[in-house]
Amino acid sequence: MTKTIVLMRHGKSGYPEGTPDHDRPLAERGQREAGLAGQWITEHIGTVDAVLCSTATRTRETLTATKIDAPVTYEERLYGASPEEIIDEIALTDDAVSTLLVVGHAPGIPFTALELGEATGSQAAIEIGRKFPTSAIAVITFDTPWSELGRGTGELTNFHVPR
Repeated sequence: MTKTIVLMRHGKSGYPEGTPDHDRPLAERGQREAGLAGQWITEHIGTVDAVLCSTATRTRETLTATKIDAPVTYEERLYGASPEEIIDEIALTDDAVSTLLVVGHAPGIPFTALELGEATGSQAAIEIGRKFPTSAIAVITFDTPWSELGRGTGELTNFHVPR
């Protein structure tokens, strides 16, 4: 059965004075663009079965703004995670899950997209290599169990920047 990972960078955050990085909220633009991202996911991907989300305030607010209704696991390890750490978390996903949304941060999310997806030279890979802006989405499909996910096991099928 084909599985899908939707990797999303959090929306544009605000910078309130004296607020630690982990606690920064979304800016108004971030709220709007995260909502557009949620619409795009619903229209182009369909149902999301589960969500992995960083514990940072801006990722939580991004997920809320998407209006995606799926069981959520908030994982502190996703805050500042490397691609290897993100892949390790994804690999723990139950095989009953067909589509997983991961909401996290740069540079981990864009590097994970490039790490997982066999897309060297594809337009999506070129765009991700240039820039993975806030609220951007990379979609990767693969045909192995979650636990066997690794470098190049998926196909980078889409990259979208909601604006």
